[in-house]
Amino acid sequence: MADHQEVSVTLPSDPASVPAARRYVCDLLVEWGMAEDSSPADAVRLIVSELATNAVLHTLGQSPTFTLDVQLDRDEQLRIGVTDSHPRWPQRLPAAVQQDNGRGMVIIRHLTAEAGGRLHVTPTVDGGKTVWITLPWVAAPAPVE
Repeated sequence: MADHQEVSVTLPSDPASVPAARRYVCDLLVEWGMAEDSSPADAVRLIVSELATNAVLHTLGQSPTFTLDVQLDRDEQLRIGVTDSHPRWPQRLPAAVQQDNGRGMVIIRHLTAEAGGRLHVTPTVDGGKTVWITLPWVAAPAPVE
């Protein structure tokens, strides 16, 4: 595999884009060598779902699209970023707040930390932001011959 692989796709900020983003990343990771039914793949599926959902729901119509970036460096580090053009950064809600939604970032932070990764947010030149997760790469074990 190459030292660095990178792909991106831009999707409409529409609820139908959430499963499309999840499928896109999962298919890509399998192509790059991650076992589809592994715990790391399950974590990535949920993280991508939450990131895409946030890009659709919390941009309040101010970001007509979002971009999903997936990078793999030297078979060691997986980076996934979701960029939207809304200026508001993700908010961490206090644990005592009683709401039916708004827990996506808590889920993302927990899953990322549990997998030995990290989460950070960077500004874009157009005033939006990219939410990045970085995880150790876990490839599928080589088949036994």
